[in-house]
Amino acid sequence: MSGATQRRQRRRIEWLIFAGLSLVSLALAVWFAGNYGTRQAAEALRAQAAGSATLDIAVLRSELEKQRTLSLVLSRDPDVLATLSAPDGSHIGAMNAKLESLNAGARSAVIYLIDRTGLAIASSNWKEDISFVGTNYAFRPYFTEAVAKGDTEHFALGTVSQRPGLYIARRIEGPGGMQGVIVVKVEFFSVEEDWHRSGAIVYVTDPRGIVLLTSQPEWRFMAQASIPAEEAANIRTSLQFGDSPLAVLPIRRGQATPGADFVSLRGSGLHLASVSEVPSTNWQLHLLQPAARALAAGAATLRSITFALVGATLVLLGILLHRRQRAIARTAELTEAQIELEHRVEARTLDLSQSNALLSAEIDERRKVEAKLQTARDELTQANRLALLGQITAGLAHEVNQPVAAIRSFADNAAIFLDRSEPVPARQNLATIAGLTEKIADIIAQLRRFARKASGDVGPVALRDVLDGALLLVGIRARRQGAEIEVDPVVDGLRVAANRVRLEQVLVNLLQNALEAMEEQPDQAIHIGITSEGELVRLSVSDNGPGLAPEVTAALFTPFTTTKPGGLGLGLVISKDIVEEFGGRLEVESQPGQGCRFLVTLKRAEKEG
Repeated sequence: MSGATQRRQRRRIEWLIFAGLSLVSLALAVWFAGNYGTRQAAEALRAQAAGSATLDIAVLRSELEKQRTLSLVLSRDPDVLATLSAPDGSHIGAMNAKLESLNAGARSAVIYLIDRTGLAIASSNWKEDISFVGTNYAFRPYFTEAVAKGDTEHFALGTVSQRPGLYIARRIEGPGGMQGVIVVKVEFFSVEEDWHRSGAIVYVTDPRGIVLLTSQPEWRFMAQASIPAEEAANIRTSLQFGDSPLAVLPIRRGQATPGADFVSLRGSGLHLASVSEVPSTNWQLHLLQPAARALAAGAATLRSITFALVGATLVLLGILLHRRQRAIARTAELTEAQIELEHRVEARTLDLSQSNALLSAEIDERRKVEAKLQTARDELTQANRLALLGQITAGLAHEVNQPVAAIRSFADNAAIFLDRSEPVPARQNLATIAGLTEKIADIIAQLRRFARKASGDVGPVALRDVLDGALLLVGIRARRQGAEIEVDPVVDGLRVAANRVRLEQVLVNLLQNALEAMEEQPDQAIHIGITSEGELVRLSVSDNGPGLAPEVTAALFTPFTTTKPGGLGLGLVISKDIVEEFGGRLEVESQPGQGCRFLVTLKRAEKEG
């Protein structure tokens, strides 16, 4: 055998060995890459599930805390205690209306008041066919536990409505001990709909593993595991979940999955399962995230990349074996490095674009929410202004009727003077008529300006114009009531940073409150004080009414706090919000028997002059 033939055979053997090793290496690399890609995809799914669970829990807690706060406020409401102490027709009628209004505002399912015997005496659904009024709930666990412990929460199927919900119950204490129980029922259908739209399966279980809330309606009142027959019989007897069979959920642990937290659902494939505690409850939130596609994609992507990288490396090694192709190997290596860099730049650019799009969407959503909140506040402010206008209109009607009657009289007299050929007194009558029409025009213009929806813009406002407008609206009632309103002189050119209509609304609200407080007194006096200190202007409204108790003063700017029969307790809250929008503050000083003094502090808009 010649030397050339031996060299060719040796090279052939070297290439066979190289090819065999290359194939084995490539197969092992692709296999390990697939496993690693699957694990990476699983970790990404876990991070995504943790974020989704945190958001779902936040939404659920927000709804719970809102309704808990409502039950706490109602348990301390003096109107509620008064209704329990004297459950006559007038008290119960007013309480039904109040509960109905609060229920609509808080978007709870129903609110009802139970006396100490377990009988529901008032309810927000008192007008409906399924009204709770007159039903005895002494057998319900939430009533007995609230009486024993002070407060409780109990999830169950409604015996009347047949709708599931959480019953938040609080004991009401009175001078003689326990007077009754206030119950707020919460239904979570809107929360469950949000979960359903997310694409994942979300459900909440109690300590026994029974499903209470779920994005899958057919899973409600199913169980994580089989419940012992005796315990199941007790649950059905209690009617907590109606006649539900308490079947086991269609979930089983996945086989050959990258972790113990993957489960399989009948007809839905592989899912990542996560469990989180719901703070302030004994519930657990379960989230099942679809995983089959994500795991397969993660494995396939990393296998493709590994195949490309290992293959390229093997090609380079093959090229290095051929010294004659060394230059070609270097060129190929530089080319592949450039391609890889371009892929990385493209991938990074795509990631940045996606992140930017998500951030822009979040910013837009937040702006929309803020716009809706501002619109709601403006509408509430406008409603308060119109309510004040309604209180003032009757007095203004009398104020307009007087000049109208005088106009008719002067017009008749002018006609008589003209018939007598006496133009001088006729002109005098016509001039008087013109003055009276201007007075009517001023009153109507002030009404229209006060009723108009304010733009919300804050700018320089003449304080004297605001005072004149407010006194025109309130002065008629003050004169009819016999109240004296004394106003400090206003420095010419004194302007404050505010919105005229809104500031006028605040002042009218304070004056109306003062007049109502002094309504039963023989001597009624209101003093409007004006002082300026540096860049601040202070406007005070003081009355000599009966004053307020310290506990009422402390909660005066809290919603639903009122000393008026039938009042909602929102006027001063709205006034405080308006003043704070101007960058100022609203404060109150009062002692029983010494009247009230409200102090409005505003920023000076410009120097006097």
